[in-house]
Amino acid sequence: MLTLGINAAYHDCAAALVRDGQVLAAAEEERFTRIKHGKRPVPFTAWQLPYHAIDYCLAQAGAHLGQVDHIVYAYDPKLLMSADNTEPNIVLPLEPSKAGFGPDGESPWDPLFVSYLVNAPRQLLDGVPHHLRSPRLDGLTLDHIKDRWVNLDHHLSHEASAFLAAPFDEAAVLTMDGRGERTTTSFGHFSRGEYHRIKQIDLPHSLGLLYEEVTRYLGFLHSSDEYKVMALASFGKPTYRKEFREILSLEDQGGYALHPAKLTERFGPARHRGEPFDERHKDIASSLQYVLEETALHMTHWLRKQTGSSRLCMAGGVALNCVMNARIARDGEFEQVWVQPAAGDAGTALGAALYVDYQRRGGPREWAMEHAYLGPDYTDEEIERFLYQSRLAFRKLDDVAEEAAELLAQEKILGWFQGRMEFGPRALGARSILASPLDSAMQARLNGLKDREDFRPVAPVVMEDRATAWFDGRGAASICAPFMLFVYDVLPHRAKQIPAVRHIDGTARVQTVRRDQNARYYDLLAAFEKRTGVPVLVNTSFNTRGEPVVCSPRDALECFWTSPLDALVIGSYLVEKPR
Repeated sequence: MLTLGINAAYHDCAAALVRDGQVLAAAEEERFTRIKHGKRPVPFTAWQLPYHAIDYCLAQAGAHLGQVDHIVYAYDPKLLMSADNTEPNIVLPLEPSKAGFGPDGESPWDPLFVSYLVNAPRQLLDGVPHHLRSPRLDGLTLDHIKDRWVNLDHHLSHEASAFLAAPFDEAAVLTMDGRGERTTTSFGHFSRGEYHRIKQIDLPHSLGLLYEEVTRYLGFLHSSDEYKVMALASFGKPTYRKEFREILSLEDQGGYALHPAKLTERFGPARHRGEPFDERHKDIASSLQYVLEETALHMTHWLRKQTGSSRLCMAGGVALNCVMNARIARDGEFEQVWVQPAAGDAGTALGAALYVDYQRRGGPREWAMEHAYLGPDYTDEEIERFLYQSRLAFRKLDDVAEEAAELLAQEKILGWFQGRMEFGPRALGARSILASPLDSAMQARLNGLKDREDFRPVAPVVMEDRATAWFDGRGAASICAPFMLFVYDVLPHRAKQIPAVRHIDGTARVQTVRRDQNARYYDLLAAFEKRTGVPVLVNTSFNTRGEPVVCSPRDALECFWTSPLDALVIGSYLVEKPR
């Protein structure tokens, strides 16, 4: 049974394909189109589907659309319709100036948005530039698509991406994002093979939308740059936590309420993009982060009581806040916390496919997400052919890990292109830029190379069996963080050895790796340790200037030749720039 999951309603368009409980492929549309986040999350783009990602997923199965048993769209427009589930009359505002959100989060553009969503099967049939070229699809009709089409609640798709991917057979589930159809936060419990949503919080109360509003106020792009606010928070103090507690108040039964922010009235003029940051901006970011963590702990405390579970799994865009995640793991009441690596909207494509597959098969679970390498890959033969066609000087490496480690030990910065690319926003050793952590100046070099703000940290990757010797596991025998979704304190006696990855607050957003997860990546770390005594490297995403992470050899070479990267290790081949 083949089940195709699609996310397209807002941003981070993506597709995933599941066969009988096993995930075959998952990828974001941006990796193919090179448009960051695939599109902007506005009503006028809701018709766009992740055509390239769908085509990639089907190709991985050697299948075409006519062979798919279920097509699951991770959004249910009926939840935006009237109480009797009939479609609203399509009445649009004629003047854009009238387009503003109402007190319950409704937009006057919702009818246009819904009209695109209910016609998504037609868009899939008529708009795909790939699979209709196949002569096997001559008989494919709209009825065929509609018969296989399922609209799934956006938050249920998030929830399923957590409880059907986590390595738990029982767990509490918490999802937090900007908004789904109407839900913004949901609490649930997966037990005895069934999932039950216990509680939900609806618009206009939303942690994600509050974070977006502050992101915009601080001069960043909302729905895109929230992670920059998290990084900036470490440079400030939570001096405005009283004001943010007035904006975001805690309620009984794990709830919260959002009140009008009125940021300019409270804090003064907003920062314009490109202006310098002052202490006020840093303190606002810090205060927001403080109250977010406070709210998350309040919610998880209640959820622990309700479920009695010692395990928590999370999804939704807010769950990409690794500082909050670490606080939940450290100060919360759950013994184990797992976060979906594609926690943002892209992950709903995976969750939607997993959920319908699980329901239609009647279980059992067949898969757990031990790694995120679900995207496109390229063989050495394909890479070599492309290098020849590009008329570039290159050489094949006898031992990729050893020779790349030697370059890194010389303080060179490498583009690292290996195997299937990652699903989700984090580079995890398939499409990464790697560097030595030994020199504190490396952070500035990398931020300059990527044209990023100078306050942005860079992250370490460490061999899992060495992690507790370098980072504070808080008494745990080991640190397992394969998805780079938690921060850990750098051990004080190690701080001077890896200054490039230590943030101003003494933490680092750690990725751990085992050899069974990514052999060449692990061997590279071992080879670097042999030369330097340090089993840690700097790992940041293989992209520059805010572009999507590279996907193909063409993308990798373009990024390499238009940036100050020193060398590119692509498959078994090395490309270097002339001296």
